[in-house]
Order: sequence, then structure tokens, then C-alpha cells
Amino acid sequence: MDSFSTVIRTASHEQHTEAETSTFMSDLLDGRLGVAAYARYTEQLWFVYEALETGTERLAADPVAGPFIRPELFRLAALERDLAHLRGAGWRAGLRALPETEEYAARVKECADGWPAGYIAHHYTRYLGDLSGGQIIRGRAEKTWGFARKGDGVRFYVFEEIANPAAFKRGYRDLLDALPADELEKQRVVTECKRAFALNTAVFRALGAEFPLSA
Repeated sequence: MDSFSTVIRTASHEQHTEAETSTFMSDLLDGRLGVAAYARYTEQLWFVYEALETGTERLAADPVAGPFIRPELFRLAALERDLAHLRGAGWRAGLRALPETEEYAARVKECADGWPAGYIAHHYTRYLGDLSGGQIIRGRAEKTWGFARKGDGVRFYVFEEIANPAAFKRGYRDLLDALPADELEKQRVVTECKRAFALNTAVFRALGAEFPLSA
């Protein structure tokens, strides 16, 4: 029988691929969009991580979510530094969430407030993705827009407190495998994982509509 971390990865593979290969992300990574599109994407991430990282003190005490609350993963401070670099000191005044981003952040908050196992589904899809595919985005962004290596503009993708990402990810999967939940609850978590990817893809679609490539 497959471990839960394998089940969750396999079940969400299709949605994961769809998110990674969205038109917006493909255009961004291929250098076909300007830095304004990258800044707008970074801005949307702020809303999602604000939802993920608000109330973590309470979640840290929860028997289900607690083991996953690891301060070395937190991204909000890095995102804010990137936004200050991309948008200037007054970046907060210009923050605008897309409707799709609002829906995504609202769902994360809903799970954080009332369903710790569901919160883990969002935690997993975001942070493990950042540790993996996020590194590709960082490299492309540095090359395309001239950001300093691992510096302002791409700090969101730099996990300074995680010396060995591969080992960290193995430990994270061990936590998933040890999740104190029955099979029915685990299936609900898998379903929420798929929902997280779908919400993320909807944000990419909206960004793609906002930054269409001129024919």
C-alpha cells in the first residue's frame, strides 16, 4: 500500500502539471513578459501567504497541523522585501488582489480557522512547490530581469534557514505519512490538495488575461 505522501503527490499530479504549464507561467519563465507581470504575480502571492501565515501561533498548538508549522518555511517577510524592491517603499498602498486570488486566500483562511487537516493540503502544495519548482522561477527571474543572485526581488524563493532542501522534503513527507487521520479524512485532504492546485491555476489564468502577449 502506498504511503500517504505518495498518494497525495500522485493524486494531484495532473493539476500540478496544469499549474506549472499555464500560459502565464510559461510566458513568464520564457522571458516573454516584463518585470511588471512578475511583480503582479509576486503581489498575488502576498495575499495567499498572508492567509497561510496568519494564526500560525494557534495552529502550532494543534495536534494535526502543529508539526507542519515550521518558521524556516515562512515567506511573508521575504515577499514584503521583494515587493519593496519591485514596487518601491509604498508598495502596500498599491496592493490589489485579483478576484481569483481573493477566493484562494479565503479558502486557505477557512481551512486555517476550522479544518487543520485541510490547511495542511494548502501548506503542502505551496511550500513544497516553493522548495522545488520555485527554484526554477528564481533562476529565470535573476537571468531575465537582472536581480542579484538570491537577492532582493527573488528572496521569496530563498530558504536561508533550510540548508538541505532534499532532506527537509523527506522529513516533510514523513510528517504527511504520520498524519493522525483516518482514511476518510486523508481522502478529504487529497481532494483539498486538488482544490488548492485548481485555485492556483485560476490565479495564473487571470494573470494571463491581464498580461496577454501581443500578437
